Amino acid sequence: MKKLFGRLAGTLLALALTSGFAAAQTKITVAVGGGACLCYLPTVLAKQLGEFDKAGLNVELVDLKGGSDALKAVLGGSADVVSGYFDHCVNLAAKKQELVSFVVYDRYPGLVLVVSPSHNAEIKSIKDLAGKKVGVSAPGSSTDFFLKFLLKKNGLDPTSAAVIGVGLGATAVAAMEQGQIDAAVMLDPSVTVLQGSHKDLTILADTRTQKDTLALFGGEYPGGALYSTAAWIGSHEKDVQALTTAIVNTLSWIHSHSPEEIMAKMPEEIVGKNKELYLAALKNTIPMYSETGKMDPKGADAVLAVFSEGSPEVAKANIDVTKTWTNKFVDQVKKTTGMNAK
Repeated sequence: MKKLFGRLAGTLLALALTSGFAAAQTKITVAVGGGACLCYLPTVLAKQLGEFDKAGLNVELVDLKGGSDALKAVLGGSADVVSGYFDHCVNLAAKKQELVSFVVYDRYPGLVLVVSPSHNAEIKSIKDLAGKKVGVSAPGSSTDFFLKFLLKKNGLDPTSAAVIGVGLGATAVAAMEQGQIDAAVMLDPSVTVLQGSHKDLTILADTRTQKDTLALFGGEYPGGALYSTAAWIGSHEKDVQALTTAIVNTLSWIHSHSPEEIMAKMPEEIVGKNKELYLAALKNTIPMYSETGKMDPKGADAVLAVFSEGSPEVAKANIDVTKTWTNKFVDQVKKTTGMNAK
């Protein structure tokens, strides 16, 4: 009887500990618009560093082909939060869907329009893309929006190029090298990987640096962020605060560690076989990451201006862009930790 009671007591204790841990760990599903892309590194790194766990969250990262697919996952109810580009919040506002960004980890987008190595001779400018096949991560993603903006900016119909979904990682590089597409909107590390094999790679537009971003958009242009529906945020403020704290802590970690230390924390399947090229791309990308997690109001205005130019629907919608983002959760991190948000 004593042995039976001992076993029963042990089982009850284990159940109590398990249920207590479960109570402390809230399950959150985050849909990522292409985990291999360095633009999303802060989200993946937060998981690797255990920052979500420290904040009391059990976060599952679901890796999808592009930002539009991640957005569909949240709107369809299979994910809670998107780790994707802020511009979707602005675009969807025109459709009366309330999406709100609550922590920004990319100060600028890092999008690069690249010509396929086998088509260098025929494509010398953006105007040469009319009638061509151009790769994007997924139709309707930020890479697609960027392409349409550039076409319109250069006097072309935004739909004059045929859009082909090729993802963001190895699939995009393969499509470019095999000549399946004429050009593509890509991000690092894929761009640096291509440059490693093709020194004469033609780049038609580049937003990997602050200088180039300012020249193209006229201001900083926020890229990657965590966002969700206004309704979900309103009913999960504690979880949103925990997610924000995890990302802000991760950004602080990034800017206080070397590129080599950051790479060492990333999953091997993301780094890939060529660590030298990944490291080179990472070194180029680090300045892109926010130091604070805060949205720059002028940056949000720039996103609205770009979309208003390229999308009649957005232009006519009279969007109040201040409703598409909030800094209150980032500000709360500063208050509770004493971080000096710049």
